[in-house]
Amino acid sequence: MNVLIVEDEELSAERLQKMIFGIDPAIRVLATIPSVLETISYLQNEDNTQPDLIFLDIHLEDDNGFKIIESQNLMIPIIFTTAFDEYMLRAFRAHSIDYLLKPINPLELQASLLKFKKINNASHPTSNSHIIEAIQTIRTPEKYKDRFLVTAGSRIFSFKTSEIAYFTIEERATFLRLFDGRHFAVEYSLEKLVQMLNPSDFFRINRTLLISVNAIRDIHTISAGKLKIDLEPTTTHEAYVSSERITEFKNWLGK
Repeated sequence: MNVLIVEDEELSAERLQKMIFGIDPAIRVLATIPSVLETISYLQNEDNTQPDLIFLDIHLEDDNGFKIIESQNLMIPIIFTTAFDEYMLRAFRAHSIDYLLKPINPLELQASLLKFKKINNASHPTSNSHIIEAIQTIRTPEKYKDRFLVTAGSRIFSFKTSEIAYFTIEERATFLRLFDGRHFAVEYSLEKLVQMLNPSDFFRINRTLLISVNAIRDIHTISAGKLKIDLEPTTTHEAYVSSERITEFKNWLGK
């Protein structure tokens, strides 16, 4: 079986690929692609091996993953892998096999692959109409993420968003830091976290810091175009609001 992974988070893509190989070493990952345009280019190139199955994230670095389906009138089976549950109904109306929420559970991934193989081996086409009807009975999900699942070694933790003081980039990886001082790696970039979190509670002050309003201990005016923030718990490096975000930051504080 040939699969294509469309995912703009490098850590998420690597983790997904490892899980796929762990479930079935015979599966061949043709490519890992981070954007809509690159995916369309790959699928349109007749010299490229076409996938039997696509793992598709929804929020990609340049656009919405559904644009790939719409622009190509795509009929290749898809397993959606995303941090957002509000697209579930739309996903099942596409040519989808399953809808997995990040962080992806290996057992759920295994079940999705088994489902694909059963469908692929069946002599009749699959209909998702019964799935759509079931989803329509579910209440509309909350817009913003209120819990994060993280792993540390063999342990799994779940934290409320209200327990998180800030997210930071360290050595090209993203970490969350709790108010109690503990920190854990997460699979999301700050760009994606901004989309996932309630903007009333979190603000990205610069390229490497996304902070909770409750983590702000003090604010210092260094110059007309520079603000320094004391956070609790403290950061490894001093936290500054970038000059282009100062006006927006002040408006955010005044909400």
